[in-house]
Amino acid sequence: MIAVTGANGLLGSFVIRKLLEKREQVIGICRTDSDVSLLQDVAAQITWRHADIMDPVALYEALNGVDEVIHTAASVSINPRRAEEIMKINVEGTRNVVNACLEHNTRRLVHISSVAALGSQKGQTRIDEDNKWVDTAFNSVYAESKYYSELEVFRGQEEGLSTVIVNPSFILAEANWNISSAQFFKYAWQEHPFYISGVMNYVDVCDVSEIVYRLLNDDVEGRRFIVSAGNISYLELLKKISKEFRKKAPYIRVPNAILGPFAFVEGIRSAITSSEPKITRETAKLASTKFLFANDRITKHLNFKFQPIDETLERCCQYYMKRSVH
Repeated sequence: MIAVTGANGLLGSFVIRKLLEKREQVIGICRTDSDVSLLQDVAAQITWRHADIMDPVALYEALNGVDEVIHTAASVSINPRRAEEIMKINVEGTRNVVNACLEHNTRRLVHISSVAALGSQKGQTRIDEDNKWVDTAFNSVYAESKYYSELEVFRGQEEGLSTVIVNPSFILAEANWNISSAQFFKYAWQEHPFYISGVMNYVDVCDVSEIVYRLLNDDVEGRRFIVSAGNISYLELLKKISKEFRKKAPYIRVPNAILGPFAFVEGIRSAITSSEPKITRETAKLASTKFLFANDRITKHLNFKFQPIDETLERCCQYYMKRSVH
């Protein structure tokens, strides 16, 4: 039996679909109040167990009889006002998962981290799995939380748990575009005129789920793998998406000099409205950076070929248009 934490999330739902495609027996772990609509059509094929990763007792019970665990549950946020919550969920939650796996003598743990956990520094142009973490102004609270989460996984490896870490970059996927990385498609659909300079590293959600499945059944242990297809400028990505949607692409570049003040104002707005900020001081600093997360390790280890971005965007955009989103 394979258990997936955060089964209701964007990546968790695609991982579960991949497991079902491979005819695996799947246990989906999520909180009792979770929205599982992303898996509505296959929900009957999943054994559901309700547990919060912050509740070690419930989590221990949920992982009873499980052979392998894929840990996708996490708090994905750049909001500095949620720093304590983000650190608690991502670090302590991962600690609870690792401990439960150790107590149950679970055969394997695949931990879904992020390229953010590798850290970034001014002047870098290429980052690989051996990048040394350094506390800098470029690292968000989320990045820090994922870094410390990985330390919990490495600790589990030292204590006898077979582990592997997957570090995806920005995930392109068809899902609810009001949440997570899918909001990028909504931005293009609404024909916002503004864009920022800089580049983003991207990967197709289908590639991530395929790699997760392969690594689950691989012999490699105690290593991390960057899962990223390449990088592209924000403008070029928005142009490609807008073209698929037959919408007008952004055409006004926001000068980097005003991103800092804008982040300050945005922080006040998000605090008043209790919503996620669209930009923070950390993301403002990253706006002008141009670095590549190297995927050499995973492509060589699995002889893996990532899907072309145009094919990914065509599939995703078709998904949103068919649902008559507006």
